[in-house]
Amino acid sequence: MDAKQASIGKWERCFQTNYTKEINSSIPFHVELSSKGYRALVYRLKDADAFCDGSGDHDLIVPFCGTEAWIRSLNYSIVDEWRPWLVQSQIAGYTRTYSNGMTYATVKGGGHTAPEYKPRECFAMFERWISQKPL
Repeated sequence: MDAKQASIGKWERCFQTNYTKEINSSIPFHVELSSKGYRALVYRLKDADAFCDGSGDHDLIVPFCGTEAWIRSLNYSIVDEWRPWLVQSQIAGYTRTYSNGMTYATVKGGGHTAPEYKPRECFAMFERWISQKPL
């Protein structure tokens, strides 16, 4: 028997799901942390040609519309309206800043694992945010 034949077998999950507590919403945790002054960076992936219209989003696992609904549910005031943010003079995505120290940004053309597909853009986004500089 060769290695290829030997590797064929019954499929089994390789992780355990023995959770003792289920968290239905992260909103209370976010509200508590932001009320204590902690800042937050929330980012999503966007197709280069689609913005907030549901089409062309590269992350089909966690759709951006759900993230935007979650943000609206926090009822934070908008401090800085939507605007593009740039990397090497190119639009890397769009960003909006909210009260309570929350920045929401999109990464244009990324997939579910944005740093894998857009490492330069994600590094610039994080570096600016962690340094408290505008995207």
